[in-house]
Amino acid sequence: MTERQNIEWKQSWHDDYLKWVCGFANAIGGVIYIGMDDDGHVVGLSGYQKLLEDIPNKIRNSMGIICDINLLEENSLKYIEIKVNPYSVPVSLRGRYYYRSGSTKMELTGVELNEFLLKKAGKTWDDVIEEGGSIDDIDAQSIEKFVLDSQVMGRLPDTERLGTFQILEKLQLVESNKLKRAAFVLFGKDPSRFYPNLEVRIGRFGVDAADLRFQEVVEGNLVKILDQVPIQLNNKFLVRPITFEGMYRIEKDSYPKAAIREMLLNALVHRTYMGAHVQLRVYDDRLTIWNEGTLPQGLSLDDLKIEHQSRPRNPKIAKVCFMAGYIDTWGRGTLKILDACKKAGLPEPDIKETNGGMAFTLYMRKDEITSGEIRNDFGMISERIRKEFGSITHRMENDSLVNKDFFQGHFKYFTDYLEENFGISSEKLRKSFGISSTGKLPNISYTLFIIALYPEVTAVQIGKMLDVSDRSVENYFQKLKSEGMIERVGGKKEGSWQIKRSRKQN
Repeated sequence: MTERQNIEWKQSWHDDYLKWVCGFANAIGGVIYIGMDDDGHVVGLSGYQKLLEDIPNKIRNSMGIICDINLLEENSLKYIEIKVNPYSVPVSLRGRYYYRSGSTKMELTGVELNEFLLKKAGKTWDDVIEEGGSIDDIDAQSIEKFVLDSQVMGRLPDTERLGTFQILEKLQLVESNKLKRAAFVLFGKDPSRFYPNLEVRIGRFGVDAADLRFQEVVEGNLVKILDQVPIQLNNKFLVRPITFEGMYRIEKDSYPKAAIREMLLNALVHRTYMGAHVQLRVYDDRLTIWNEGTLPQGLSLDDLKIEHQSRPRNPKIAKVCFMAGYIDTWGRGTLKILDACKKAGLPEPDIKETNGGMAFTLYMRKDEITSGEIRNDFGMISERIRKEFGSITHRMENDSLVNKDFFQGHFKYFTDYLEENFGISSEKLRKSFGISSTGKLPNISYTLFIIALYPEVTAVQIGKMLDVSDRSVENYFQKLKSEGMIERVGGKKEGSWQIKRSRKQN
């Protein structure tokens, strides 16, 4: 006989072992043998007659359950078998709940206890009614985007002429005319009002976690977060290796977009929403995303690397994401991550349980690993300068002279970068914008440098940084576009600016 998840050996009885009984009853059941050593050998038990009376009484009086207690014998040595059946209702020991996980007994508290009690009641966290919310808290634009996405996949029944509430009913996010938690996580106008940690924090680090260079927080419902996180990553955090083919600038992704998207979806769908926020860390040589919430019972880390069943922590949220085409329901998310990295020639990703949650780590190819040193690739310049420059919000609150002094002090970094990567020479800047020989800059030059740092910046934000009107900044944009220096990529709200490579004049 071997000690397994549902078998425990004890040489003698102590009342503390009632916790093991409680843990087995709340899990899949199990057997405790009293009178056996750690190797599973029978060592005998004295006073077994009294124990045969005391143990069942203590179990019944302290937990209200009944277990089979049997006296066994081997080689003339007596020992006791306590057979604990699994219970469909939660079992507590003096007001505390224990659970058998693997070969250990754990006390359930906080989020884990909440999820355990919901599961015993046949519910999951996302399936519970949110009493404090109403249809007025749902963002119609997020619903519209979901409907459009689902139409591409053909997974959602016809929603024509249906209102927002009727669509939520179709998605089974309504009960007794009240909205469930999943509705606010997926489509809420301000879901943080109900669930404070519904956000993704992105940090840019150096070689380790002690070297935080800059960070951003992406808030909103799941539909918006899924759109905004990749935009933030691409614009601010990820450095693309750059090569040139003739006059053409070629940018490659350091990490496969498909892998990052699957990692993000996995974190958002399977996270514990009453726990900590999702954390995405970008290092010089790797990218890690962590969410609170460990693997479900019966699923191991090794299982994630082979074909396995889908067992979502939040099935309501998962179903809506499936209908939109964001995920499938076959447990293939981790396999897609592994496959994308393999096709991109990257090392195998690392998947582990840590700090009460799941962490996925992608590793950069060794020949593409960069450091925080300034290079011709402005992705690396921006890491250092952004750290000094700070956030857009911070600079908007500064005096405009302070902001202009910053760019004046970093003039050479910007002009060297523009010339070497885009062919925009300092001479061209002087001719176009009247930069003096002493290097004094007009506002339009500051505008170009701000765009280089933050491609998603708006006219309003630049106006506040430079203490000029929004209309003046719009004129700067038009002048830069007419000079062939910038172009707009994407829509007005969700797009960004991109610096163009200058064509050499004959």
